[in-house]
Amino acid sequence: MGQVLEALLRVQSIERDLAHVRGRLRARQNAVAAQQKKIDQLREEWQAKHSEALERRRRADEQEGVLKQHEEEVAKYRNALNTAKTNKEYASILTQINTLKADNAKDEEAALQVIQEVEDLNAQADNIRMQIENEEKRLAETQEANADDVAKLNSMLDDLTAKRNEAAQGVPDDVMQIFDRIAERYDGDAMANIEQHGKRPPFEYICGGCFMTLNAEHANALRTKDEVRTCDNCGRILYLEHQESNA
Repeated sequence: MGQVLEALLRVQSIERDLAHVRGRLRARQNAVAAQQKKIDQLREEWQAKHSEALERRRRADEQEGVLKQHEEEVAKYRNALNTAKTNKEYASILTQINTLKADNAKDEEAALQVIQEVEDLNAQADNIRMQIENEEKRLAETQEANADDVAKLNSMLDDLTAKRNEAAQGVPDDVMQIFDRIAERYDGDAMANIEQHGKRPPFEYICGGCFMTLNAEHANALRTKDEVRTCDNCGRILYLEHQESNA
């Protein structure tokens, strides 16, 4: 195996460790983000309940104002009864009083219903507020628990990145660009060994990354050339183990 592929294999070994550490770091960060998202959703629910309760309270206040106005009108009509000059006039005023009282009864029932709805909404909002407080405590606990791990993981990332850069010094820039692109696609697993199957020629060659059949040209070329060849199926950079290169 040539020097470039040997260097790439060293980079690959470190890249896998980097991918593992990055995954652990993402898990810590995702745990905090998920908790924060849950809190944000609860806050939106609380705001919706709170706003709805305020709107219902406004409607209840309006209905109470209408009831008060009707009561004042009933009081005026009652006074008018005392000055009625005829039975017809008396009966007409009494009918108006009874109509207002009937309307008031309906309005009072509606107002009580709205007030009950306001109380229910406030109770729901209070329950959500308690959930928010509990989830905020969990968030603080998660952040505290993750703090040491995140610091250690970031330190590991720095060390591994330095080692990776050192290992990559023997690799041409254009080859590293190919490697980086494939490593990003496969979470650090950018290279694949060519597996040789069969006891005698013609051998069957398999990509160790995707396990699809390879053209023998790849194996034959890598036995004599230090070049980057990629799998026709998955695109990983191919290489031959030492024992296969000596076959």
